Amino acid sequence: MVLVYIQQLNTAKVLLQSASTLALQLLKTFGVLSFVDSDDLVPEREAELKAVLNNLNLAETPLFVRNSKPHVLSEVCEEVEASFLFVQVADAETKSIRNLLNGCRDLRIPYLFHKDSFSALDLRKVILPIGFLEEELEKAQFAAAFGRFCHSEIKMLLANDYGSKAAVNADKMKQLFDKFDFEYSLEKATKDSFKVDAESIQVAGREQAGMTIVSASRDYGLDDILFGPKEYHIVKKSTIPVLLVNPRGDLYALCD
Repeated sequence: MVLVYIQQLNTAKVLLQSASTLALQLLKTFGVLSFVDSDDLVPEREAELKAVLNNLNLAETPLFVRNSKPHVLSEVCEEVEASFLFVQVADAETKSIRNLLNGCRDLRIPYLFHKDSFSALDLRKVILPIGFLEEELEKAQFAAAFGRFCHSEIKMLLANDYGSKAAVNADKMKQLFDKFDFEYSLEKATKDSFKVDAESIQVAGREQAGMTIVSASRDYGLDDILFGPKEYHIVKKSTIPVLLVNPRGDLYALCD
């Protein structure tokens, strides 16, 4: 299921249309999630959601309205067997984005941050920054899915490192991509692995790409807690949707 987490209904039209279209392309079902502050508000929110979805010709969409907070996002996604999560960024202020990122920390599925100011999702070209960490490989399966089912051109952005780990990751990704019939290319970034994700936003603007795929931070250090992790700054500055993939703690050690 492609699940959409809605915060403000009156500004969610583009998000809902984009998510439903992607679900159709990926051959997935489509559902909508919303949180309320009490059980008494559940029927009212369901009625509001149904009215919006009816106007978008999405009347049969499953609804999941919970009396809870975003910190249970991972539990709800597992409960409804979601494989992809859209997150509405209705308020692009610092506190709002950081709260949403905190709510997504335990997700085991990719999650896409979509600001209300964005146009409809355009996946004709997707940027895939590649650094030296081993978990970068996790992004390849999602990039391949966009290439296969959405006919996306995947532009790989290889970190400009002295070592060979990023290049090895890129080669492994290409081995996967070569199994399928879609277009991809490789470009050397000007930045190293620590800044290639941020550079992908600039490249996306130049290439008129519709998405960038970024690995979220493994753990939050003191600087991340005080100033926000790298993904916060990327989401904050980005003019296109950012797809985040959490590192799998059960697959990778905490050091290289």
